[in-house]
Amino acid sequence: MNKNTLVQGGAYTSRRHFVAALTGAFSGMSWSQSGFPNRPMRIVVPFAPGGAADSSARLVAEHYTRRLGQQVIIENRPGASGNIGAKFVASAEPDGYTLLLGFDGTMVINPHVYPNIPFDTVNDFAPIGKIGDIGLLIVANPKLGAKDLRDVIALSRARADGLSVGSAGLGSTAHLMAELIKQRTGANLVHIPYKGAGPALIAVLGGETQLAIIGLAGTPQHVRAGTLQAIAISSAQRSKLLPEVPTIAEAGNPDLVLNSWNGILAPARTPRAIIERLNLELNNALADTVAREKLDSLGFTATPGTPENYADQIKRDLTRYGQVVKAANIKME
Repeated sequence: MNKNTLVQGGAYTSRRHFVAALTGAFSGMSWSQSGFPNRPMRIVVPFAPGGAADSSARLVAEHYTRRLGQQVIIENRPGASGNIGAKFVASAEPDGYTLLLGFDGTMVINPHVYPNIPFDTVNDFAPIGKIGDIGLLIVANPKLGAKDLRDVIALSRARADGLSVGSAGLGSTAHLMAELIKQRTGANLVHIPYKGAGPALIAVLGGETQLAIIGLAGTPQHVRAGTLQAIAISSAQRSKLLPEVPTIAEAGNPDLVLNSWNGILAPARTPRAIIERLNLELNNALADTVAREKLDSLGFTATPGTPENYADQIKRDLTRYGQVVKAANIKME
């Protein structure tokens, strides 16, 4: 695909035409909130500093600062798999000055695995737009001897105790990916939850687990060095970071396509004019060559679109992941 081509909702369009269409749609608009913004803004990241999600939020904050003429800061509020930060934004004034970096694990998986979720994903937030998708990489310790997904499935079935697979934690997107593989292929996988992707990566490197499912950031160097064997990636297309690694669909499982994602949300009842302004500037950021290269380096594929696109995906994924969680009986104590 030409590097100037975007994919959104199954349709292809040039980056130039996409941004021009949005700009034309909004340039003549009389903003009902004409004074916005007139003071500093913040994007709440519901995780500790560092990592691909936090880095993507900082990229957006820098662009907003330049384009909106007000300082946009990152405020990290970690805890409870993102629930603390999400609750904080859900309860904030709906004026556009407090935004949330929404992560799929927090927004569409946590509601199914936590018994008392402190927010309503659909009713407490106004989606602004997605930043990007990131595929999940299945990796193996080289001593396992598996080269592809078919090897993994066969080896797991041949062993009474199956194969151990580490993830960033119970109820994480990677955990659900492992459960989907089990449900769709009959693989005998034993999930081992860790407190983050970093510990899961260390575990598979050291042979504590035989497999791991983790994001792309931080893994390519280990694959190239031969200290990890890349098995497959969960996205619909191969990754630019590891183009030699096939997708799970290419391995004979066309219905096993899954991306982790993040995006920007505001509290519910934020004025529509503000949502549209922030969406426009987010899409401008995602059309910027430097920003897209930075996202590529983090393992993200930029996904410009409308607030409605993002809202629709949130609702679809809430339903999809709810079915996986129920089938696997995943619960937080």
